[in-house]
Amino acid sequence: MTVTQTERLLLRWLDVRDSAFIFELVNEPSWLRYIGDKGVKTLQDAQRYIEDGPIEMYQRLGFGLYAVELRENGAPIGICGLIKRDALVDVDLGFAFLPRFWTKGYALESASAVMSYGRSALGLSRIVAIVSQDNHRSARLLEKLGFRLESSVSLQPDGDELKLYATAP
Repeated sequence: MTVTQTERLLLRWLDVRDSAFIFELVNEPSWLRYIGDKGVKTLQDAQRYIEDGPIEMYQRLGFGLYAVELRENGAPIGICGLIKRDALVDVDLGFAFLPRFWTKGYALESASAVMSYGRSALGLSRIVAIVSQDNHRSARLLEKLGFRLESSVSLQPDGDELKLYATAP
């Protein structure tokens, strides 16, 4: 299901046909460093990751992480969307792209579209984002989107401390 689109990108719900793409994305060194190992070691694990994560969230809340595709050829290049985590009061923006698509403005373009969708279609007045302490690239992107560093947070009692960014209502 298409959620939104921009001049260059189409954002749609992920489905199990995206297993090979998700397998590649979640095993990228940058994903493992900044997001963490999700235990996706096979295509079946990737399918389960999609079913238990994004698809479950679409069914429960009507939103989640979306596949980001190039409109010109339908190639998946990353994910971007909204996530409701138990450990956070607010919905947060998440994104990750294959490194070969970095520095082309796709993250900013897709995140802007997701933020607009979250506000207009979902009625969200406040959106947050979390980043690792040393993920300066993502922090800069959030600042371009109008986020401001608000505090530090840990998603689990013994988890790493993350930077919490927020948009003003």
